[in-house]
Amino acid sequence: MADDIFITEETIEGADDGPLAGTTVAVKDNISTEGVRTTCGSRMLEEYVPPYDATVVTRLKEAGATIVGKSNMDEFGMGTTTETSYFGSTDNPAAPGHVPGGSSGGSAAAVAAGEADVALGSDTGGSIRCPAAFCGVVGIKPTYGLVSRYGLVAYGNSLEQIGPFGETVEDAAQLLDVIAGSDERDATTREAPTDGDSSYADAATGDVDGLTIGVPTELLEGADEGVVETFWDAIADLEAQGATYHDVSLPSVEHAVEAYYVIAMSEASSNLARFDGVRYGHDADADGNWNDAFAQTREDGFGDEVKRRILLGTYALSAGYHDKYYKKAQDARAWVKQDFDEALAEADVLASPTMPVPPFELGESLDDPLQMYLADANTVPVNLADLPAISVPAGETDGLPVGLQFIGPAFGEARLIRAGSALE
Repeated sequence: MADDIFITEETIEGADDGPLAGTTVAVKDNISTEGVRTTCGSRMLEEYVPPYDATVVTRLKEAGATIVGKSNMDEFGMGTTTETSYFGSTDNPAAPGHVPGGSSGGSAAAVAAGEADVALGSDTGGSIRCPAAFCGVVGIKPTYGLVSRYGLVAYGNSLEQIGPFGETVEDAAQLLDVIAGSDERDATTREAPTDGDSSYADAATGDVDGLTIGVPTELLEGADEGVVETFWDAIADLEAQGATYHDVSLPSVEHAVEAYYVIAMSEASSNLARFDGVRYGHDADADGNWNDAFAQTREDGFGDEVKRRILLGTYALSAGYHDKYYKKAQDARAWVKQDFDEALAEADVLASPTMPVPPFELGESLDDPLQMYLADANTVPVNLADLPAISVPAGETDGLPVGLQFIGPAFGEARLIRAGSALE
């Protein structure tokens, strides 16, 4: 088994029968598994063993799935390449020598390498769709509130969702059927409005006759030439199957990345305050007073990217700057939401390249965090708007995988699954 894909290899057996009986699942290492180490890719939680299962893990077990391991990830979900993991980086099985994307890179790599039939990741600003695109697999970021976050170690609560990876759209949809739905332990969840009794997997018909696709021009600007060509080839394929497309504009997205990082880093600085070496997590065992021990614990326990985001988030929330940064970012978020609503009023789905670039080479982006942040330009607006999106393989450029992203209205997952399955 590829040891760079999993942080912990452990078999957790599910029920004897169920819709996922005989199916193997990799679970991202920020999703709690009772009795099995859950590290979030961090030294801080290197030895942490949760006393309970996340709701999604309970649902996997009840559905008969077999969990085969906890997959590698960027530390606390912070990164676009799975290179910020304390446990080392993961190679991309679909493009060796390149990153698998992040932060759920291990989960996407597990599916791409055949180490698991399907996998669970989490997506705060593209962390499912980016690795799906880079590894040539399917990834779904559900509508905010469709899947319980109980047992997910929080990074940015108002943005993140757990979602599935699969080799095919139907595989990912089948996993979504198992994990979706309200949970009394997570007050943000709700039951999805369904079309009759049909399941998400049933929606993978590939029928796009009459589907209208809006293409946000802003999400193609600045994208790699080969990525754009591959994208238009996929749109032409959909047109041949009876879909139509037109350009739409999302003027707010030019501010989406900066608004996203202010909000996400602010929430992260608040969420990660609990890792103080007292209740759980790494304990530096430093001499001196509590403040010294606390500082030393966090100095040792967190990696550079996590420290960077805690510092920026704490700054954005501080008394003198809250209105200047955090409040402004929330205003921008409302504007992004409005733009999407208007664009989706005139189209069934929106489509863009998932990532504006093909997979980076391993080590390439670590020295330039800004390059890494800007690579999320096409994915973060969706999280700000609380909408669902799917990334499906669209082809290759220079032998490297390219993903196409469909974005839909809130709880429009079935529509995205139908559109995505037309490209298979």
